[in-house]
Amino acid sequence: MEVAATGFHNVLLNGPPGSGKTMLARALPSILPQMTLAEALDVTNMYSISGALPSDCPLVSQRPFQSPHYTISNSGLVGGGRTLRPGGITMSHREVLFLDKLPEFNHTAPESLRQPLEDKVVTISRVSGSVTYPASFMLFGAQIPCPCGLHSHPREECTCTPSTVTRYQERVSGPLLDRIDIFVEVPPVEYESWLERNHMKTRPRLSNGLK
Repeated sequence: MEVAATGFHNVLLNGPPGSGKTMLARALPSILPQMTLAEALDVTNMYSISGALPSDCPLVSQRPFQSPHYTISNSGLVGGGRTLRPGGITMSHREVLFLDKLPEFNHTAPESLRQPLEDKVVTISRVSGSVTYPASFMLFGAQIPCPCGLHSHPREECTCTPSTVTRYQERVSGPLLDRIDIFVEVPPVEYESWLERNHMKTRPRLSNGLK
């Protein structure tokens, strides 16, 4: 996460439910570099255009965190409408765009990220006109390895067939994966192991030097 935050690299975490993927994603903005004044003005402009700028916050100085649900439409992610308003991609400008359960998204929605990830802008064209918005964001994706989430789990048995696992994993296209810099396998955490490690760290030290 430190490497990703330093270089603003795109990340994809793969692991079973409960392994901490969402927790890591939500903690990431806290270690990102502070926005410069120019970046803060960019973000504030996008929030103002979309009507999302709070009345008591004339300048967005902290990096917000965008996490659209996997049921979001393509236009909701890219933008559009009668007034060609920015979508989730533009609202993530200078920020983190977190896509949880990445294979569950409508196929066209994640595919619409491919060009903005390269060009750092998104162009919306409709009958009413065309507009180009900035879209320099950090993509943070998370996924389970199969529909039941237990494929390759060291203790639990997966109920999915091999063909089901393959089809599920192929729902994220190769061209999109090519634009992701860091892939991390997140293993399940043994509760007893975690408890033991934290217990050892917090055990008091006695005055005679014994633990």
